Amino acid sequence: MIEDSEARFPLYHQVRHDQEVAVYINEQNKSMKALGFTEHSHSHVAMVTQRTGYILETLGYDDHTIDLALTAAWMHDLGNVINRVDHSQSGALMAFYLLNHMKCRADDIAPIICAIGNHDEGSGVPVNTIAAALILADKSDVRRSRVQEKDMSHFDIHDRVNYSVTSAELKIDEDHTSIVLKLEVDTSYSEIGEYFEIFMSRMLMCKKAANFLNMEFHLVINGQTLL
Repeated sequence: MIEDSEARFPLYHQVRHDQEVAVYINEQNKSMKALGFTEHSHSHVAMVTQRTGYILETLGYDDHTIDLALTAAWMHDLGNVINRVDHSQSGALMAFYLLNHMKCRADDIAPIICAIGNHDEGSGVPVNTIAAALILADKSDVRRSRVQEKDMSHFDIHDRVNYSVTSAELKIDEDHTSIVLKLEVDTSYSEIGEYFEIFMSRMLMCKKAANFLNMEFHLVINGQTLL
């Protein structure tokens, strides 16, 4: 786990414990649940933050870069509280306001809001190191516990796909030449084809993000390399 270290990651520590940020995270997930989306609460935020930190720490980036990346990951979905449409851009503006209010330096705010504004597959591009790590961390978070609909008879394709995933691991190889998303999928709930139907654009975005970090991206489902 990435440590909540004020000494190593002061900005992330401040943002993670900020009550206003916590309110926006809680409220945006309420909107996502009302709209029928999978979980976007602190659980998702924590998973994305952990994986973002894992990627950059494994690749040897300095603590300051990781601090900014953790901050971006913790705040990346705030825009959902405004609207799901263009939430990455509205979230970047919210993050700017909050970080500026915290007296954060402009040269630290800039890469954070750039990453947040580019993390969504609809319009995002891995334009910097933080954005690339955030994309890989966010798009790899598929798991059963993200399903917020309790009645299986009301599951849509996103619910079925997420519910079918019993195990998900994102791993960088020892040579730092590839990053692999390894999934175990219970096909009694969803066919493998449904995963690609809704997630292909995200997986292609992960390939671009991995390439930006000088790695290849691979998807392995039930032991089969599919990408």
